[in-house]
Amino acid sequence: MTLRLPKLISDGMVLQRNKKVKIWGWALPEEKVIVHFLDKSYSAIANSDGKWEVTLPELKAGGPYFMVIEASQKSITINNILIGDVWVCSGQSNMVLPMERVKDIYEEEIYSCDNPFIRQFTVPDRYNFKGTQEDLPQGSWEELSEKTILRFSAVGYFFAKALFERYRVPIGLIKACVGGTPIEAWLSEDALKQFPENLKILEQLRVDGYIESIKKKEESEISAWYENLNKNDKGMKLAWFDPDYDDSDWQTVNLPASWKEMGLDSLKGVVWFRKKVNVPAFMAGKPAKLYMGTIVDSDHTYVNGTLVGSISYRYPPRKYEIPANLLKPGENVIAIRVISNDGNGEFVKGKSYKLFTKDYQISLEGEWKCKVGAQAPELLPPMTFFEYKPAGLFNGMIAPLLKFAIKGVIWYQGESNTDNPKGYHEKFSALITDWRQKWGQGDFPFLYVQLANFMEAKSQQSESKWAQLREEQRKTLSVPNTGMAIAIDLGEWNDLHPSNKKDVGERLALLARKIAYGEKDIVASGPLYKSMKIEGNKVIIEFSEVGSGLVAKGGGELKHFAIAGSDKKFVWAKAIIEGDKVVVWNDSISNPAYVRYAWADNPEGANLYNKEGLPASPFTTEEEV
Repeated sequence: MTLRLPKLISDGMVLQRNKKVKIWGWALPEEKVIVHFLDKSYSAIANSDGKWEVTLPELKAGGPYFMVIEASQKSITINNILIGDVWVCSGQSNMVLPMERVKDIYEEEIYSCDNPFIRQFTVPDRYNFKGTQEDLPQGSWEELSEKTILRFSAVGYFFAKALFERYRVPIGLIKACVGGTPIEAWLSEDALKQFPENLKILEQLRVDGYIESIKKKEESEISAWYENLNKNDKGMKLAWFDPDYDDSDWQTVNLPASWKEMGLDSLKGVVWFRKKVNVPAFMAGKPAKLYMGTIVDSDHTYVNGTLVGSISYRYPPRKYEIPANLLKPGENVIAIRVISNDGNGEFVKGKSYKLFTKDYQISLEGEWKCKVGAQAPELLPPMTFFEYKPAGLFNGMIAPLLKFAIKGVIWYQGESNTDNPKGYHEKFSALITDWRQKWGQGDFPFLYVQLANFMEAKSQQSESKWAQLREEQRKTLSVPNTGMAIAIDLGEWNDLHPSNKKDVGERLALLARKIAYGEKDIVASGPLYKSMKIEGNKVIIEFSEVGSGLVAKGGGELKHFAIAGSDKKFVWAKAIIEGDKVVVWNDSISNPAYVRYAWADNPEGANLYNKEGLPASPFTTEEEV
């Protein structure tokens, strides 16, 4: 094996400042390797497996520099190296979510973003259950520019931008995250030893041929489902996307709406929608945009018979570009072929449904024509997402990073653990402890996002798995050198992937300034529950992170406090601020025992903040929820 380097050690890389930095790779067994960097040389002899490693001393921020690595038969030069701070960005889809998805909200950011001192390395999605991987299959460092920004993690970008503006030090992001993943996928086999039920799953996945046999069976069933649907779809046979097709006998429905609201009940299969839209002459011929909210599950969208976009699953917003010369003056026809996998089809309310140019827009809400194209006899067969299974992503995506020196980790995950939130705190704590041990850099900062508000707001007290998961996240602050960005005011009731990633990234950066960069005097978090004391029929709640003081945002009374006696039957409570405490009571409960705050999937209107404008974390005073 001639000289070879891991994918991370490549042109454009950012090396961690003020820490010993490992440079490693592979060569011929017993071969001498010399690393030349910043006018110094470091040498190593490859072992019998061809592995070699050198350690550079602590480096000062700067660059760009180059590095030359020599062996007997080959020399590699790495160019455009920066020395600064390296942050791993991990978790699930809200960390994955790229600037591409929010480009219409942050247009100015994209046009003015060029900064060669902010870079991102994207770790390819890959799982492995047989063992840890030493390297990645591919990957490269990208400088931030108008050409690359759309691939940057939106949370990561705003985090890096805030830190760079503060410290003027290069920032390297290593994006290692996969949508839909539960925390178990990111735990190592060592960490899973505490959780035998997950370890058992891992052992099954290691059986030769097991994954391949399941994949083959499922892919065959899913393919047959779609083939049957497509074969029977009258809309494709009769070209219902054709603008000249006569849809006068179709049912009229009002969009946005769910299948049930449209009288489609639990229909699984293809439903077609058509709308005639009158386009003014001054809009005709121009490039335009078509927003169709979000659609459950998949869609093919046509304008005047031309396919303008298609998305295969429910979450992404339908934001399609209409090319020049497709819109004509007068009548235009939009046709949408929607597939519902399980009978819960929907055009999601509260989203944008419009056809528009820079100067003019046409609302697409209201009357549409609708007709069933094909009905499926059964649900879409299930698919096993092996990337969600225990240890797979740790082995495939985190293990190859462990020799690379870092400043810390930012983490946004938890949505996929809300079905069973109990015990998340233990798994999350185990993950943080294990990653720190395996990186071998001490208790590096581990900063994470608490789940945002989501789903419809309810006026009554009720149990909430999302609230339980947030509580498990809050408890994880007991792990040293961690910080939690509270996002209870940044969500969207109708979107698992809220668009406001700027405040998320900036709140993580505030935590980094305090925890990672030592700005001890800044207020980096919203108020956190500290302790409670019962006095008569009142409960006095004390908070930390009160900053300049507690406030009810927007004035008025505090909302979303609830109180219960020992029976844990919670009712809404009165609450007033007294210094760094909140006094909570309800006259109907004479012997209170517990208090909750913002305990709901979507505690709309929760308004306890500090004067610095950061929201209080939801909490309960119960030890066991």
